[in-house]
Parts: sequence; C-alpha cells; structure tokens
Amino acid sequence: MARPEAPAPRPDLLLRGATVVDGSGAERYRADVRVTDGVIAEIGRPDLGGDPGGARTIDADGLVLAPGFIDMHAHSDLRLLVEPEHPSRVTQGVTCEVLGQDGLSYAPVDDRTLPALRRQIAGWNGDPDGFDWSWRGVGEYLDRLDGGIAVNACYLVPHGSVRMLAMGWDNRPPTPAELDRMRHLVAQGLREGAVGMSSGLTYTPGMYADTAELVALCEVVASYGGYHAPHQRSYGAGALEGYAEMVEIARRSGCPLHLTHATMNFGVNEGRAGELLDLVDRAIADGCDLTLDSYPYLPGSTTLAALLPSWATEGGPDATLGRLADPAARERIRVEVEEKGSDGCHGVVADWATVQISGVGNQALAATVGRTVAELAAERGSGGTEVFLDLLLEDALATTILQHVGHEENVRAIMRHSAHTAGSDGLLVGARPHPRAWGTFARYLGRYSRELGVLTLEETVARMTGRPARRLRLDRRGLIRPGHHADLVLFDPAAVRDTATFDEPRLPAAGIEHVYVNGVAVVERGRTTGARPGRALRRTEQGVRAL
Repeated sequence: MARPEAPAPRPDLLLRGATVVDGSGAERYRADVRVTDGVIAEIGRPDLGGDPGGARTIDADGLVLAPGFIDMHAHSDLRLLVEPEHPSRVTQGVTCEVLGQDGLSYAPVDDRTLPALRRQIAGWNGDPDGFDWSWRGVGEYLDRLDGGIAVNACYLVPHGSVRMLAMGWDNRPPTPAELDRMRHLVAQGLREGAVGMSSGLTYTPGMYADTAELVALCEVVASYGGYHAPHQRSYGAGALEGYAEMVEIARRSGCPLHLTHATMNFGVNEGRAGELLDLVDRAIADGCDLTLDSYPYLPGSTTLAALLPSWATEGGPDATLGRLADPAARERIRVEVEEKGSDGCHGVVADWATVQISGVGNQALAATVGRTVAELAAERGSGGTEVFLDLLLEDALATTILQHVGHEENVRAIMRHSAHTAGSDGLLVGARPHPRAWGTFARYLGRYSRELGVLTLEETVARMTGRPARRLRLDRRGLIRPGHHADLVLFDPAAVRDTATFDEPRLPAAGIEHVYVNGVAVVERGRTTGARPGRALRRTEQGVRAL
C-alpha cells in the first residue's frame, strides 16, 4: 500500500495564556504556545505580542495545556479501522495508543491463523461483516493505519499470534526449528516498525510458553531496541510469582520490561500492592529497565473464555467448543474452576457473583448483559459453572465480562510509584463494556488528582505523557517543547472528569476542550471534528517516528 502524500502546510495555531503542564513533572507555568505546520514552534511569555500573523487563536486562559495523552495499553486494533474517528479516546485527550496487547492481535497472521484469531478475540474487537482483512504482516497492518485514523498508534508484536504461526495451539515447548521461526517473525515485525513484543500468559496459546521460550524471544526484542509488555501468568493466587518471572526474563534477556495493567486483584491480594512495588524497586535497583501501567478502576475486564483452564482451550476455538459440549470434559472443567482454581482464572476459585456479563456476540443472549453469572444461575436453578459453560457454547466464545475483584488501596499505591504510566485496557465492543475505555484519563485527572490528591496535576500528566513517551522512545513527542510534534490537549482543571459509568459506559469525558493530533484539531470546544490526522508511529534505530 502506498504511503499517503505529504499533507499541505497547516495554518499556524496560537494558544494564548495557557497554563502549561509540560509532561516532564516540572511545575506548571503560564505561556503562549504557537504551532506551525504540526510542530510546536514557539513557547513564550503570555501575550507574545503583536499580530498573531494569521494564526488561528484560541483563548486558553484558565485552561491547562498538556501534551496529548498516551494510552499504554489499548485494545483498539480493529475498532480504530472500523471507527477511525475514535471518539472514545480523543474525547478524553488521548493522541497516541499502543496496540497489539496481551499477545493476541491481527499481525502477523496467515490464512490459517487469521480466522481462528478473529473468533478468539471477537470479544475484544468484534468481527464486522464485510471488513477488508487483506493485510498479513506487521508492516501491512501499519500501512492500513496510515490510511487515516484520529490518533497516532504504536504496535507490539503479539507473541501468541507468532506462536500460532509457528506451531499452532499445541501445549508443548517449541522445537528448535519452531523457536527459530518465532524469533524470525518477532524480528521481522520489529524491522517493520513494531515497538516491542507483548505476551498473554493466561490466554492460549501464549500460556503454553515457558520461561526459556520467552527469554529467547525477548533477546530478539532487546537487540532491536524494543521492550516486552507481558500480561503475566496470574493476577490472583500466583501474582507475585508471575511478576518475579517477568523480571527474571528481563534480567536474562537484557530486554526492557513494561508490566501491563499491573494490578494485585482478588481477595488473596487485598492490601498487598506493597509487595509488588518492593519487587519492582529491587529490580530497578539491580539495573532492570522497568515501567508499568494501570487503570484507575477496581473491576477488570476480559473474555468469559479466559476463565477456562488452559488444557480446555488447547487446539483452538473449534476444539474448545467440542470440549464444552462433552459431559466428561465439562465435569473436569467444573472441578478445576469451582474447587481447584483454574489457571485461566489466575489460580483462584471462581466467585460467580463477581463475574458480570458485559457483551455477547449472539444477540439471542442479550438479556444476560449486566447480569452476574450467579444471578443467571439462581434464575435458572442451576450451578454457576453450568451457566458459564452454556454461555460459552451458545455464544461461540464471544462473551465479554467484568470481574469485580479489585482493591482501592492497591490501585492507589501502584499509581503513586515512580515507574507508573497510564493505560486504559479498554474494550470498545459489547453492550456494556468497561467504562475505562471512555474515562480512564479524565478519571486520573478528576478523581485521583483533583478530588483525592493521590497525585499532583504535574505528576498525573507526566504519567500520561512524558514517561510513556520515553518508554516508547517516541521522536519529539510527550513533552511541550519547541520542535516537538503538536500532540496537545487543552482541558479545564476544575471541570475535567469521567462521566462514563458501568450502566452508561460510552459517555465522553467532561472538561476536555481542545485536542490536537499532529497539529490538527480532533476535538474543538468539547466536540469531535471527524479529522483523522493520526499515523502509525514506527520503530527506527533512533526511536519511533511517523513515516
């Protein structure tokens, strides 16, 4: 696919009298900021003086000007192409997001793996009729993004998708030849512009990988200047052991580590965030290049199928559905889920009162949305695991859920850490998806900074801009500096807040007045413009830049 022609020179933009929070963590200051052709050209004293020279002038008095927010954990891989104006993100000030998360995404693929992947992660992204799936490699996918999207996007090579290409859904270590092919595929994805590799170690087939396999692949990632973003093996009973394994992989491979949606969930981890942060501090002190992200909510969100034990999903979606229809396999699943604690459910015995249906693919099941599995079981006079298995079978694995398993003290402790960045982990499909998809960044600014004082405004903005830009090695982004790309957000610090709720999850943030991507307005006076100035930001030897 040919790259788009260079855009025509853009009119100047002058933001007058803004309170600048520049993304570095430094104290705010008041200034005028001029943008020329998509780049910050000048930062000066308020009222730079003289004729604005034909620039469009925005009165920013009383508003905070910050770099555009960077979503370090997004699941917009498909929705960004289906709905390129991307209102869920631009209305909360996001100007860049990182795709390819949790080891499962749509590149690299082939004609064998793509149909199965589409089914496996339909609960994350949907599977729209008539969509053009003509790409196969990472570079081709990034080219598709360049066709016109509202925000910039980075991509991680998904380990699970790579493993499918090399060895299908087998639950075993790779042969030397298969490992060599995986290493080649990861390297190819990085050469084509990916910023690192993700892994999903509670999802098939990524969960079948051992430490040695991940070390071998992370060595490749490190050699290209990328980083590893793991969804690790457990956020429940084995959380600390899972985090320790990720640190060990970083040490052995020399690969920078970014702990995605770094949480300590379920009853077994209440009040234990300090233990995770001690592990993080020790790793950093030992020289590990480590960052993490989290979302400012208590419930998590995933697919209902993710709670199945790993053996039940070996062989791919068709094999999984076959087991769900087999009485002996169902009973074996029931024992693991109800009595032992499935590895897919983080080693914790399922509490069906905490598992709430948020979306279905089969609209005949629409009445289940918003209900917990426990409520459905009581209504049907059956066991919770029976309802769980029936739903998966009837919905062909497409069901998405909320899991109400978080702890406020853990959320606050983790976001205070100096290695912390922000990520929404937001899903955009389903009747009632998690409101974090529409509210994460405004919630950090409104609830956790202004209302609760957990972080200062400067600290909060740095976690959403400068710090993630350093992890991604973005070229001249993430800070308000002359010569930097004009990814900018103007917001009212007294009014900014999330309005999306669990009952109405698709409500835009309040207080986000203007958002610019590469100098082009995607939000003006709180309303989306429909502009699509975003591009894929590709890794280079020097960093990451838009081509």
